[in-house]
Amino acid sequence: MSHHRSIVKSLLFPLLPSLFIVFSAQVRAQDGKQLFNQKCASCHAVDKKLVGPALKGVEDRWPEKAQLYEWIRNSAAVVKSGYPRAVEVYNEYNKLQMTAFPELKDADIDAILGYINTAGAPKAPTGDGGVASVDPNAKTQQGDSALLFGILTLILAVIALILLQVNSNLRKMTDQKEGIPTPEPVPFYRNKAYIATGAILLFMVGGYYTFQGAQRLGRSKDYQPEQPIYYSHTVHAGINQINCLYCHGGAQESKHANIPSVNVCMNCHMGINEYAKGPKLYREDGSEVDGTAEIQKLYQYAGWDPAARKYTGKGKPIEWIRIHNLPDHVYFNHSQHVKAGKQQCQTCHGEIQKMDEVYQFSDLSMGWCVNCHRESKVQFADNKFYSIYEKFHEDIKNKKLDSVTVEKIGGTECQKCHY
Repeated sequence: MSHHRSIVKSLLFPLLPSLFIVFSAQVRAQDGKQLFNQKCASCHAVDKKLVGPALKGVEDRWPEKAQLYEWIRNSAAVVKSGYPRAVEVYNEYNKLQMTAFPELKDADIDAILGYINTAGAPKAPTGDGGVASVDPNAKTQQGDSALLFGILTLILAVIALILLQVNSNLRKMTDQKEGIPTPEPVPFYRNKAYIATGAILLFMVGGYYTFQGAQRLGRSKDYQPEQPIYYSHTVHAGINQINCLYCHGGAQESKHANIPSVNVCMNCHMGINEYAKGPKLYREDGSEVDGTAEIQKLYQYAGWDPAARKYTGKGKPIEWIRIHNLPDHVYFNHSQHVKAGKQQCQTCHGEIQKMDEVYQFSDLSMGWCVNCHRESKVQFADNKFYSIYEKFHEDIKNKKLDSVTVEKIGGTECQKCHY
């Protein structure tokens, strides 16, 4: 029996790290980005020089990785030791001392370097002045990799169990041949090794999914309700190129973007009473949409008689279902982002011009907003809103800085968004 237990330990226990890798790979990748944003982003970018050098390929520029670790933890000590690469960087950047991060462990630095190696890929323009689009295959490839690791781990576990059974049978045959009495096998539910292994696996898997579920509490990413009228942004904002601000004018002038009134819709649909020339429309369940019938729904809400071409006075508001919402303790101003910050609608709402039934593209979490403020550059040129930041204007003029992020002008201070 002791031999049996040793086989369990030698074959099953090494599988635990593999399972842990499968379920925590996404978390570690996210930690690398989070650490980069917390520790590095204020002075460094991945693919361009800011206060410090661009970090893409930094491992290749350091002959010894151990020295790179020490440089990140305490650059002053490495410079003082006379290490050539450290002295070279120190002199190149006008002997500007890098902030020390003694709390970072090797694993933390590896996570940051891993993020640097995978970040900064060029993004293709959308062709409509919006933000760059994301590779649609990236998420699928990550999911395929996790699935592959999961399948391999399962295969290894099955092989280990088979080997255990074969070993047990061979052991019995040997004992019977030598006349050694075979003890009664311990049921698996009483076997301490099996119980310990199951408990550890349950703790790891349960903890992972509990953590993921807790992160999603109160968030509505991918929320896509069915609206009272099928309104296609693909047709309106995409094919017909109607500017977002025509319907959502409040986004430029006020805190709220505003849902357009029925009157705004009727400005066009008094004359457009049928859907005949556009592409076929489909709901998420695959059913085809009758565009002309949806226009008739609009007339019923507006109280409009298309035959007599006059209002009947029997109209009522359209009960649109709100998709994007923030907690009451969060302050968000659309005009601050659209007019002062010069942000496109797609930054937060995704490629809205390609959506038929609109869904929430971003999770709108605090981490998502903070990371955007750390990465987004303020458009200082020809923007009177930022004229008061004279120091940054002078630094840009004297080429001490090539850009300023929202974070540098207080965009990550608590009181900016919470009150």
